[in-house]
Amino acid sequence: MTIHFNQVYVASRAAVAGPLEAQGPLKDLFDKTYEDAYCNEKSFEKAERAMLYDACDVALRKGGFKLSMMDVAVGGDLINQLTSSHYFARDLQLPFIGMYAACATSSLVIAQAAMWVEYGLAKHALAFTSSHGATAERQFRFPNEYGIQKKETTTTTVSGAGAVVLSNTPSNIKVTAFTAGRIIDWDHSDANDMGLAMAPAAYDTLKRHLADCGTDFDDYDIIATGDLSQLGFSFLMDLLYQDGMNVHNRLHDCGLMIYDVQNQDVFCGGSGCACSMCVSMSKLLNDMEAGIYHRVLVIATGALLSPVAIQQKESIPCIAHAICYERREGI
Repeated sequence: MTIHFNQVYVASRAAVAGPLEAQGPLKDLFDKTYEDAYCNEKSFEKAERAMLYDACDVALRKGGFKLSMMDVAVGGDLINQLTSSHYFARDLQLPFIGMYAACATSSLVIAQAAMWVEYGLAKHALAFTSSHGATAERQFRFPNEYGIQKKETTTTTVSGAGAVVLSNTPSNIKVTAFTAGRIIDWDHSDANDMGLAMAPAAYDTLKRHLADCGTDFDDYDIIATGDLSQLGFSFLMDLLYQDGMNVHNRLHDCGLMIYDVQNQDVFCGGSGCACSMCVSMSKLLNDMEAGIYHRVLVIATGALLSPVAIQQKESIPCIAHAICYERREGI
């Protein structure tokens, strides 16, 4: 299912990133970066909350907004019970909706906020998400402090946060569509190779979005998946070529854009909620404002694995949610 929006605009946005991300190719595009993974806090969990605070604070200030002007906040993260989002949102004193779609949470929270604006329930809606390399490893695999040897297929969880204010006041970037993903499970069970598991979900959502909108690759300046890794992205390309689809060099992956995969020690690329959010709120929307891109599709991908289920030999269900942005001239 694809929902089309007629009056949802990007009013302001921000992306903040950790020290590893600050060494990558997008380092000059982030609104704020940090020198250490603790972000001057006493724990990694508090560090993630600090990044959320900074991302939302910068987004509001850049747009000239006060927090009281937000009618609703929508957020999510990777940690149990949305720990980062809930502990951060308790200080907002706003109606809050917490959402979870693993690394696909970025598109989900933006879509939910867009619905509030589209249907006249909110004039301004704040959407945000975050992830942290240390908190995610502790949640889903092993704490980094253990020094567990990782497989080459592993991805590196992006430490960062992104926020966007959506409004019904016209701007030059419009949110025009949301394609809700279906849970796809091709019986993949390796938690150290989530890119391969998520590729079929990205494939399914991409094909349904194009069919629903009557478009093809030529209608987009760039289509960016969330965090498929080098292997997962190659698998997606193979699936599309088998269908006879020519991507015309328009298909990219945020996890391969945020890091210099060849020269940074990030294994197969970036992952995490902040991966697609930070790339979108910096690189992609910057290029739209500059007139380089006019239509962008972001397909955030998520592996909905549970550590307990994986230990019980379950496979990894995956999902991908797509958000389409379009540039409006003369605004």
